[in-house]
This record gives sequence, structure tokens and C-alpha cells, in this order.
Amino acid sequence: MPITIPRFILAGLSGGTGKTIVSLGLARAFHLRGLRVAPFKKGPDYIDAKWLGLAADSVCSNLDPFFHTDSMLQSLLVHKSAGRDISLIEGNRGLFDGKDRHGSCSTAELARKLDTPVILTIDCTKMTRTVAAIVQGCVHFEQGLNLAGVILNRTAGERHRSVLKESIEEHTDIPVLGMLPKLKDNPIPERHMGLMSDQEYDGTDYGSEQKALDALATMAEEWLDLEAILKIASAAPATSQQVPQLFPGDPKPRNVRIGYVHDAALWFYYPENLEALEHAGAELVRLSLLSDEPWPEVDGLYIGGGFPEVFADRIAKNRGVLDSLRHLSEAGAPVYAECGGFMVLCDYLKTDDNTYPMAGVFPVGTTFCQRPQGLGYTEAVAVRDTVFFPEGGRVLGHEFHYSVCLDKEKEALDYAMRMDRGKGVGIGWDGLHVNNTLAGYNHTHALAVPEWAPRFVEAAKLFRESRDL
Repeated sequence: MPITIPRFILAGLSGGTGKTIVSLGLARAFHLRGLRVAPFKKGPDYIDAKWLGLAADSVCSNLDPFFHTDSMLQSLLVHKSAGRDISLIEGNRGLFDGKDRHGSCSTAELARKLDTPVILTIDCTKMTRTVAAIVQGCVHFEQGLNLAGVILNRTAGERHRSVLKESIEEHTDIPVLGMLPKLKDNPIPERHMGLMSDQEYDGTDYGSEQKALDALATMAEEWLDLEAILKIASAAPATSQQVPQLFPGDPKPRNVRIGYVHDAALWFYYPENLEALEHAGAELVRLSLLSDEPWPEVDGLYIGGGFPEVFADRIAKNRGVLDSLRHLSEAGAPVYAECGGFMVLCDYLKTDDNTYPMAGVFPVGTTFCQRPQGLGYTEAVAVRDTVFFPEGGRVLGHEFHYSVCLDKEKEALDYAMRMDRGKGVGIGWDGLHVNNTLAGYNHTHALAVPEWAPRFVEAAKLFRESRDL
């Protein structure tokens, strides 16, 4: 029997049009109305996804045609929407912008694959009648796209709003679902990776991130036609019930302990990555680089990305924890680190102000730069067998880092992955490898590399058995 999932995608004409603020306002408004919201983020983004989760009071999952097959996209939508009243998917970049000139992996492509109506957010700064031409162009640019409505953002006043609405109604059949004024201040400021993370948010004039989200909900209630948006979501076509499970087979008994660093410095984790480890038989133990509490005994370690440069002084002073990390690696425990986690495993981290000693697992350093040093989807090939990937295995991922690796051409370095797309640590390689530790700038998604979690857990099991001898 087909499954009905009320849903819509909120897209923009480009990055910076305000679609994230609108998405947060809608998610929060629906939540405060008592609706159970399933939030999703198109693309590999962590920060927007975290804010969407906070707004909806629910874990946010990522949907991406680059990472996920068509059936897996359907599976994610169905499984993560179960028991919810409405699913809100925030797009990324421009509606038709993808990884190439054909728009591959774009928000529009995702909308077609999931047969989901699109609501387009348009920045109307210094524009009136032209907005109608833009809407008309979007309607006819690609076949199979259901453009169900538009939200006009950053409008200048009642006269401006009147001309905009009348122009769209005269020249198109697309309904205007709301017109937002220019905000005097952004409740959630931006930083170099997009929105400021909730871990660093100081509340500005709102006191807390929850109050800031409530303010966005009030804005949505006042300026947007929420009833019309709910009607569009409810009219979305039913989806097939025949979708695969997210993780094959029955969950295994949790007989190994894998620690994962999750604190204000490092918290970039896809929820499915942690779920995949648990499904494969891991008991997850949350750890911190910022607390001086000794770490419990673990059989493996996962260190995600984040902002270690912001907390470099505190991390560097926490020598006991850094020593524990290094000892785990030296003992042969499986240690997997991505981006910020890789930076912590290096000898040192340089910022504009200082050089901070890190864990010293790899004889290299990193330095923070003012511009991105790697940005976009990645494709890598494992050039040697490791506990995480088999030799010849393809690893899909993404990178977004402002730091760069120093000393990356040392002869003693062992790289485990060749980059066919993307920069990685540098010189076309990623995945520095020593003992059973693998680290680099590449972020992976467990559903795109299904062998990763089972191999990780198996390696942790072998390490535990060797330690118990």
C-alpha cells in the first residue's frame, strides 16, 4: 500500500537568499503548532542540518543524490518520516545548481526523484516585475519539476510587496505564499562556514538559540501563509512502500565499545553514521576533547569534524586526553578521523595568533586560512587495504575546510586513498594512515560506503580480543 508523506522542499535561487532562515521559521512554527516535523537537509551540510533539528525538535537527516541511490533516497524519506505529520526538506545553493553544467545532484533533481513539490524563496532586493520573469523561467527550465509556490524575501515595504505579488499573479500561475520584510538583524548570525553553529551561539539579543528560533516562528506566522503551505505538503503524491531498509540484516549484539568525540569543538556527524555503527554491533560512548575527565576504555575511536581552531588553546592544554588518543592509536585500536578530527591528530595546529600542540599521531601540522582550501563532493579510491576500506574500494564523500595540511610531502607519510575528485590532504591524496588509524579531510556518509561501519566494528572487536589476551 502506498505511503502518504506530507512534504515539500524549500529551495532558493542561490546561496544567501534566506531559505535557511525561512526553513527554520517554518519548521519551528509547525513544531509550535503541535505538528511532528521531520526535517531534512539536501546536500552534505552539517550546520544547517543541526539548526533544522533544533527548530523541529528532531534529528535532521541529509538527502543527497550524490551519496544516495534513488532507492536509498526513498528509504531515508520513508523511514525518517515515519510517525511524523510533515516533512520539510531544505535545498542547497540554487534550485538547479549541481556538481556540473547538467545540474547533476541539484535540489531540482532531488525534488523529481522524491516527487516532492518545491516552494521557491526569492530575494527581492531592488527587484519588482523581473521576479515574475524569474518565476516563469524556473517553471519551464526543466521538465518534471512541481513548482508549487514562491516566498518573496527581503521586501522593502507594502508598495514593493504589492507590485511583486501583482506581477507574479499576472504573468504566472504560481501562488505567492508569503512576503517577508527585510530583517533588521539576523537572529542567527553567519560565519565562514555559513550559519554560526549552535555550539558557539551566544544568543545575541534573543538570550538563547531556542528564543531565536521562536522569533523566526513568529515571523513565519505573521508573514507566511502556513495553511497554504500545509495544503501543498499534504497534496504531495504517495510514495512506494517497497523501499529497502537503511541497513541490511538484523542489528548485531553490541559487543564492542566505540568512542566518538562530540563536544563544542567537534560535532560533525551524520546520524546515519552513528546508527550504522550501532547496527553493526557497537555500543557508542560519547567523549570530549574539552573535558579533563579521563576517557573510559574503548575498543575504537571515531573523531568527526568541527571547529578545533576555535578551541585550539583548550584542546592543547588538555594533554591527558590527547595522550589517551595517541596511546589508542599506537596500541592499534581502529581510529577514524574526518577533517577537524584529522587536525587534532596532527603534531600542531597554527592559527593567526599561535601554534598549538595537538595529539602527534601524524608528523604534520595544519594551519587555518581565510579562504576555503577544499570545497565540494569527493571521490576517492582506497589504494591499500585498511580496517575501514578494502583495496580498490570507492569512497564517496565531501570536503569543506579552511585549513591546509603542512609538511604533506614528507617521505614517511602513508596515504591510503587517491583522490579522483577533490583535494584531500593534498597532492591528490587523502587518508593518512598509521597503525589502524586513518585520517584526512574527506567526510563520508555510511549509506554511501556501506562497508565502512561493519569493518570498523570488526576491527574494534579484533582489537578488544587482542587486548584481552
